Amino acid sequence: MEVAYLLNTKYRVHEVAKDFGRNSKEIVDILTEYATAPKNHMQALEDRELSLIFEYLTQHNQVESIESVFADVYHEPKPAAPAPRPEAVKPAPGPRAPQGGASAQSAPRNQASRPQQPAPAQAQGQPRAQVPAQRTPTSRVPEKKLVDTRKGGNVNLEKYDERLEKIASSKTKQMDAGREKFKNRGSNQRRGNTFGGNKRRQEEQEKMRRLQLEIAKKAPVTVKIPDEIAVGELASRMKKTGAEVVKTLMKNGIMASMSDVIDFDTAAIIAEEMGCKVEKEIIVTIEEKLIDTAEDKDEDLETRAPVVVVMGHVDHGKTSLLDYIRNAHVASREAGGITQHIGAYQVNVEGKLITFLDTPGHEAFTAMRARGAMITDIAILVVAADDGIMPQTVESINHAKAAGVPIIVAINKMDKPEANPERIKQQLTEYELVAEEWGGETIICPISAKTGEGVDNLLDMVTLTAEMKELKANPNRSAHGAVIEARLDKGRGPVATLLVQNGTLNQGDVIIAGTAVGRVRAMTDASGQKLEHAGPSVPVEIIGMAEVPEAGDDFHAVADERMARELAEQRKHDQKMAASGAVGKVTLEDLFSQIQQGEMKNLNVIVKADVQGSAEAVKSSLEKISNEEVRVRVIHCAVGAINESDVMLAATSNAIIVGFNVRPDGNAKATAARDHVDMRMYRVIYDCIDEIETAMKGMLSPKFKEVELGTVEVREVYKITGAGIIAGCYVTSGRVTRSAQIRLVRDGIVVHEGAIGSLRRFKDDVKEVAQGYECGIGVEKYSDIKVGDTLECFEMQQIQQ
Repeated sequence: MEVAYLLNTKYRVHEVAKDFGRNSKEIVDILTEYATAPKNHMQALEDRELSLIFEYLTQHNQVESIESVFADVYHEPKPAAPAPRPEAVKPAPGPRAPQGGASAQSAPRNQASRPQQPAPAQAQGQPRAQVPAQRTPTSRVPEKKLVDTRKGGNVNLEKYDERLEKIASSKTKQMDAGREKFKNRGSNQRRGNTFGGNKRRQEEQEKMRRLQLEIAKKAPVTVKIPDEIAVGELASRMKKTGAEVVKTLMKNGIMASMSDVIDFDTAAIIAEEMGCKVEKEIIVTIEEKLIDTAEDKDEDLETRAPVVVVMGHVDHGKTSLLDYIRNAHVASREAGGITQHIGAYQVNVEGKLITFLDTPGHEAFTAMRARGAMITDIAILVVAADDGIMPQTVESINHAKAAGVPIIVAINKMDKPEANPERIKQQLTEYELVAEEWGGETIICPISAKTGEGVDNLLDMVTLTAEMKELKANPNRSAHGAVIEARLDKGRGPVATLLVQNGTLNQGDVIIAGTAVGRVRAMTDASGQKLEHAGPSVPVEIIGMAEVPEAGDDFHAVADERMARELAEQRKHDQKMAASGAVGKVTLEDLFSQIQQGEMKNLNVIVKADVQGSAEAVKSSLEKISNEEVRVRVIHCAVGAINESDVMLAATSNAIIVGFNVRPDGNAKATAARDHVDMRMYRVIYDCIDEIETAMKGMLSPKFKEVELGTVEVREVYKITGAGIIAGCYVTSGRVTRSAQIRLVRDGIVVHEGAIGSLRRFKDDVKEVAQGYECGIGVEKYSDIKVGDTLECFEMQQIQQ
C-alpha cells in the first residue's frame, strides 16, 4: 500500500533535489541532458525520468571499494584480491625507470612497453606465507649513474699540462703587444697636438654630426594619434609644417584647414604617406582610472540574496503584505494607506535572506530603471481576489515585462467570501501570464495578507525562483550599487539609501554617486542598527555625502577622493552639454535613418485610446506592419488620457506614444517636452497605420505640423438668442486667436474638433485674447459644451521642404 501511494503522488523537481541534498538546477541539468528539459522546478516527474535521475546519481556517486561497504561487518583478516588479467591493466604513462643499471638499458623496447601484472596487495594482519615475494618498487626518477668516458688505461696528465702552459704564454705575449701599441698611439697623439691636432678633431666631430643627421632622416618618426585630431596638432606631432600636411590632404581629396578635426583613419593614412610610423593613442579617462570595472572570476562569486519589488493596483494589499512579512505596522502610519517613501529591508526565510524594495508603485520602479538602475531580480504582482485586474495592475505588468523581470502573482484577500481566484487566472491569461496548473510558466500563489495564509508558500516560491536564477556577487572587492532614495535632513544633511549590488561597503569609504561625492560617516540598516560593513544585496542608509544624489544613480566606492571630485565636476559639465545638445530619441521623422544605420531592431509603441475596442484594434493593426528590418512591438496598451506614467515608460523604453481620440494631460506634456518623447494623436486608425508604415519605408514627408497656441477652461455656458451656445471661458495658458482651430477635450477624451465661430471680450469682437483674461467663445456647428470642458487652441503651420 505504501509503494502504491508513492507512485500515485506527484514527485516534483525541487522535491527530488531536496531529498538528495542538491539544488534544483542540477536535477534540471540531468533531465536536460538525458531526457526532456522540464519547464520549471514545479513540474511533476514521470517514472522514466525518476529512473534516469536515480541511475545518474548512482553512477556518479559510487563507493571506493566493496571492502569499505562491509568494513563494519567483517573484522577478521580478508584474503588478498586476485590479480587482474594482464590485458586489463593499462601501461603506466611515461618512460619506465630502469631497474638494473646498464642491464635495464640493454632490455628490448617491446618488453618495456608490455604491461606487467602488479603484485597483489598484502592485507593488514594477513600471514606472510600467503603473500608472494614482493618486487623492488619501480621509480619514475632514473637512478644516478657515473659513466667513465675514458676508453681505458691511464691518462698522461703531464702532456696536457705542458700544452696548457704554451697556450697561456702565447696569449700573455699578445696582450703585452696590444698594451705597447696603445701606449705608442697615445704618445703620437700628444706629439701631433702641436701639428694641427685640433683641426683633425673638429673634422671628425663634423663628420659625426652629419652622420647623426642622416640617421635621423632615415629613421621614421613614431606618431601617436587619438580617435580625433586637429590638422595643426597632427603636423606638430609629425614634426612637419602645416602646409605640407594640408597639401597631402588635398592630394587625397580632403579639403581641410589647420583648425579642422579629422578622424583616426584619415590621420593614419596621411601620416604613413609622409613617412611616419602610426600608433593608436589610448586615452585613459578619469572614470577608467578611478572605478574598477574588472569582471569577477567564477571562483570569486558567492550566492547573494534576491532583490524583490512588490507592485500592483492601489489598495490591493501591497503594504499589508510587506507589513505581515516584516511584522511591522507600516500601513497604520501612512496617510490614506499610500506608501509615502521608498525604503528597503531584508527578511530571513528559513536561513535564506530576501531583500524587499518598498516602492510606492511602478512609477518609482520605472524612474529608477530610466536612470539605468537595474536593481530588481523578481517582481511580486499583488492582485485582489475580489477586485480583479485593474488599470494600474496592467501598467505594473507592462513595466515589469519591459524591464525583463520575472513576475510572481500573489492573489491577495483570499479570506473574503467573494474571492474568486479562478477568474483572476483567466484574466491574467489575456496579458500572457499563464498559471503553471494551466500549462504556463507563471507562479501564482493565493494568499491573505490579513491572516497570513499562503505567505510562507509565496516566500518559498521567491527563494526557489532566485535559486534557479543563480544570483551571485563578489563580496571581496570595492562596493558598487544603486541609490534607492535620497533626501536632505535638517540635522544630518544629505541622507541616501543605498543598495549594494557587488562588493562590500565599509564605514569610511569614499563613494561617488552621479555628481555627488562623499565619505561614509555612518551606516545603518532598516531597523536603525549601526553597521560597519554591508555586502551584496544589503540595503543601508548612509550620511556624509556633500550633496543629495538622485534616485537610480549608480554609486561606486573609490580610493582617491580628489580624483572623485574631479570626475563629479566632469559629469556635471557633460550633463550641461547633453542638455544643450540634440537628444537621440526615436521619432517618426528619423525612424527610417535609424533603421538604415542598423540602430533600430524594435519599434516600441505605447497605445492609449478612448475605448478598449479601439485600443485593441490599433494594437493589432500596428503589430501586423512589421518587416524584415524592424518589428513593431506594443509594450503598453490601455484606455484613458495620456499620463505622466506613460511618458516615463516611453522615455525609458525609447518608445513613441500613439493616442487615438485622447489627449495628454499637463504633466504628461511637460514631461514629454523635457524627455523628448514623440507623441502622435489620431482620430482615424488608418491615418495612424499609414503614417507609421510610410515612416518605416522612409517616405514620410510631413507638410504641416500642429502648433499649440493656448488652453482655455470653460467656466459657464450661455444660450444666447441668435448666437446659439456661447462658452464663458478663462484662458489658462498661451493665447486664443479668432482664426485658430479648436479642440474640445472632456476628461482627457477628444469630443470635437472644429473652428472658432466667435470670440468676444464683453460685447466687442476681438482677434486675440491673452492668458489670464476671460472671453466668450462660440464653436462653429457645435453646441454640446459643458462646464469643466477644456478647449485647446491650435493652428497648422506648413513645414519648409
